[in-house]
Amino acid sequence: MKIVSIAVSRKKGTVKTPVEEAFLKKDHGLEGDAHAGPWHRQVSFLAAESIASARQQGLTVDFGDFAENIATLGIDWKNLPIGTRVRLGPKAVVEITQIGKECHNRCAIYYKAGDCIMPREGVFGRVVEEGAVRCGDLVEIQDLPAG
Repeated sequence: MKIVSIAVSRKKGTVKTPVEEAFLKKDHGLEGDAHAGPWHRQVSFLAAESIASARQQGLTVDFGDFAENIATLGIDWKNLPIGTRVRLGPKAVVEITQIGKECHNRCAIYYKAGDCIMPREGVFGRVVEEGAVRCGDLVEIQDLPAG
């Protein structure tokens, strides 16, 4: 399980620009990203396999096009329980706070990609331990919630 893409944007509701590395700030999110701040959806995750599936369905999409912050290989994010803690790279830890989301209208992502899989397959979390992350860093499921 590893990070294959990190992406940020200055404005919500837009595609994100891939970067090679970023810093996950405790109780904030990815520095420089519009979604960062003191709330429960500081960082968004999407499986690289979901992006590949969207491509196989004919969409012309790449990393960042669904406004995900971190895309990974080998993790089925949508089936992790809320409260799961995940280590990203050597130090950063994120706790899963939300699976999927409600879209109230069609955003720029929908019009660019033709569909948005984040409401169905995106996962959101808050940073509980900060640290730098890079593409290629390992991802480790640390703690699953009781029950």
